Amino acid sequence: MVTQALSIYFTAPRQVQIRSEELPATGPGQVLVKSLLSAISSGTEMLVYRGQFPVGMAIDKEITALGGNFGYPLRYGYAVAGRVIEIGQGVDQDWKGRLVFAFQPHTSHFLAEPAGLIALPEGITPEQAVFLPNMETAVNFLMDGAPLIGEQVVVFGQGIVGLLTTALLSQFPLGRLVTLDRHPIRRQASLALGATTCLDPSAPDLNHQLQTLLPGGADLVFELSGLPETLDQAIDSTGFSGRVVIGSWYGQKRANLDLGGVFHRRRIHISSSQVTTLAPHLSGRWDKTRRFELAWEMIRRLKPEGWISQRFAQAQAAQAYQLLDENPGEAIQVVLTYTSPE
Repeated sequence: MVTQALSIYFTAPRQVQIRSEELPATGPGQVLVKSLLSAISSGTEMLVYRGQFPVGMAIDKEITALGGNFGYPLRYGYAVAGRVIEIGQGVDQDWKGRLVFAFQPHTSHFLAEPAGLIALPEGITPEQAVFLPNMETAVNFLMDGAPLIGEQVVVFGQGIVGLLTTALLSQFPLGRLVTLDRHPIRRQASLALGATTCLDPSAPDLNHQLQTLLPGGADLVFELSGLPETLDQAIDSTGFSGRVVIGSWYGQKRANLDLGGVFHRRRIHISSSQVTTLAPHLSGRWDKTRRFELAWEMIRRLKPEGWISQRFAQAQAAQAYQLLDENPGEAIQVVLTYTSPE
């Protein structure tokens, strides 16, 4: 019988601890899940790691496991694949032994109600399942951006969410798909996924490169870099009546925008995209269940598990976050593994 869980806590900027916590007995209507793998978000989680979150803001009102407000000490994470090892009274026996996904902070074991879990579809492995949140996010970006046939599209940022977005966009008959990232490993991955060109946003002649590639400006731009200063570049690269979709969450980082230049005269449209909700105009035909089904299908098609660049045991979590903080150019997707006994 498992009576303790090992959980990762963010205790201060750039400080991570693993704490042993008592697990209550599995109650009626509950299941006990043993974690097998969890994915680290190199965007949102690094804001938590660096202390760049807005203190007091609700962590996520839609996900029970992420209740409460931002502030140290803090458990965080939202991409865990595991196996149900124990069921409580009243739970269907079919749940016992089932592989599941959960929007759950990084921990070795956790209690949940079956309604808070997603059973892995047939053929989906735990390594694939931990990409579900980011794939759903990428799907949502495309739903909000609504790319059209023949459009010129630009994606700033080729972290894992940016790469997934590029992979989805590359399936459209676009006129051109231009991506940008500072790190060579990510630029190479972007080109392999079908980007027409992948540029270094720090290049001194970047504006000239973009103007040469897109003389009329982009029709659609996604800002996924997590860097507020990128917004000016995104606006500058957008053509008349073009759209800029901001998928980045900046936390406490401020965006000092130059809106006195091309923005006003080009009638540029700027919108946010966040996966917690669906765009209201889509709600007549789409709901979260349908979007999840599409995300699973895209996972089957794109096989993103090949982008797992590093695996760290849970005990090495501090090294995993340090890598992403200090040497992000060495990583694409970092995952944590769990070997604690059942």
